[in-house]
Amino acid sequence: MSRKRKPLLDTPFLDEQERDVISAVEAAFEKSPVSPPAEDRREFLADVARRTMNPPKKAITTRLAQDDLAKLKARALALGIPYQTLLASIVHRYVDGTLVDADQRDTGA
Repeated sequence: MSRKRKPLLDTPFLDEQERDVISAVEAAFEKSPVSPPAEDRREFLADVARRTMNPPKKAITTRLAQDDLAKLKARALALGIPYQTLLASIVHRYVDGTLVDADQRDTGA
């Protein structure tokens, strides 16, 4: 049992052209309702969503000064995240150009 929604065309703020567009869109959907994507398209979209939300990662090895690593771990602990995640975030923001230097942030430069 479907509920009929109040027709959008009854609203006083629409002009005649806007009402014509809405009528045309509603008529098109009545003739041919949107159907779910085909199985191969659904798989493709799922794969794209999965790669977007969890991009492929590559393990690396690097050497850091012990003091820097200790400070990184302390900062990560304060943020409640693993230090590897914090390090990956710093690298990501750096290569995207969104990592802000503390001196620039403080001076507004």
